[in-house]
Amino acid sequence: MKKTILAFAIATTGLTGCMTYDPYTGEEKVSSATKGSVIGAIGGAAVGAATSSSSDRGKGALIGAASGAAVGGGIGYYMDRQEAQLRRQLEGTGVRVVRNGDQIELVMPGNITFDTDQSSIRPGFVDTLESVALVLEEFDKTTIQIEGHTDSTGSDSYNQLLSERRASSVRDFLLNRGIEPRRTRAVGYGERYPVASNETASGREQNRRVELTLVPMQR
Repeated sequence: MKKTILAFAIATTGLTGCMTYDPYTGEEKVSSATKGSVIGAIGGAAVGAATSSSSDRGKGALIGAASGAAVGGGIGYYMDRQEAQLRRQLEGTGVRVVRNGDQIELVMPGNITFDTDQSSIRPGFVDTLESVALVLEEFDKTTIQIEGHTDSTGSDSYNQLLSERRASSVRDFLLNRGIEPRRTRAVGYGERYPVASNETASGREQNRRVELTLVPMQR
């Protein structure tokens, strides 16, 4: 039974395509759609087998595998397309596109987004955010969490407020470009989550950032 389920899962993923090309590394990699299909197929098969009678368990597992693969592959394929579009639009802007499973993170360094100690978006960064908004408007089946982060310079309370204001500025920009409010959430984390050491200038620069996390909407 296990061998049958696995074989069916692999066969099903062939419909969604197995590999994607990474323009940054020049390497081929297994697409998230394929990974999602396999995971969905195995999960669906388990549910199908568990909810069927003993005589129909094999049939139930195959039906569950098919439906699970479709759901898993559909989400993965949707996020693959969104990721590819974001990478095209943001190449050379300084914004990093990071893929983590079915989530996409956009890391916007504070030095290109805001002036020092300011929460107003730099005029030179407006076109980049316009590009982000266009992609988010096209792929409207994702929610957007906007997180503000700072370095450890200054007091905790000051950094907290600055991070909140910066996250809110980005959210307001997206709302003004037609993104639905229900899809967005802005939150400030101050200096709590550094990605580099605050002991060096380069580390503090990395910690001053705004991150957008794009997550598929729950069905």
